[in-house]
Amino acid sequence: MKFKFKTKPYDHQLKALEASYNKEAFALLMDMGTGKSKVLVDTIAHLDLMDEINSVLILAPKGVYKNWVGKEIPAHIPDSIKHKIAYWASPLTKKHKDDIRDIWRPDENLHIFVMNIEALSSGKAEEVATKFIRSHGGQTLIAIDESTVIKNHKARRTKGAIRVSKLCKYKRILTGSPITKTPLDLFSQFQFLGEQLLGFKSYYAFCARYADMIKRSAAGGSHQYNQILGFRNLDELTN
Repeated sequence: MKFKFKTKPYDHQLKALEASYNKEAFALLMDMGTGKSKVLVDTIAHLDLMDEINSVLILAPKGVYKNWVGKEIPAHIPDSIKHKIAYWASPLTKKHKDDIRDIWRPDENLHIFVMNIEALSSGKAEEVATKFIRSHGGQTLIAIDESTVIKNHKARRTKGAIRVSKLCKYKRILTGSPITKTPLDLFSQFQFLGEQLLGFKSYYAFCARYADMIKRSAAGGSHQYNQILGFRNLDELTN
């Protein structure tokens, strides 16, 4: 790495960084407590110093997203990286609006915008995120912390996150447990990183490959639904 670490990485963090720092898309599937946040911040530092990015959009669950502003970024970003940071809040105060407008304007700083992922259920928040990315010419790294927050492919926030990710140059997901209920949780997390990264553009084609399903009728026959009976080809999916 061509910068001085602010905090010395452990061997496993350095290994993860060296494997991922120059990849356009990468999943940091690292156990809780192993310091994947630091790996992301060090990646950001490297890409900024190489002039690969000029902006960062971090999406995280509501309960933890401000940790990136108050803890993770200040703790690990090298002093050599001059940056501005703003975060989404609801309702938006005048100060928040001013801070966000400030990071829309390109200058010599790295501009970092932190949002709670739930906000992307709102068209307004997605519009603001899109404007931020476009104002920096798409030279943006986008990351989702605890990426199982987008495991539901039908959720508005999942669709919003995937739409804005398509505007960005670099993409990362972070989680220690990419599967919380079923292997199908993986689909939208990897769609965020890149369409067809797992080999399927369609969720239903993905299901057909890895799940055994049967059509059932709801009580009264009002509608039909797919019931999952089990899973298959999981060694292939794991590989």
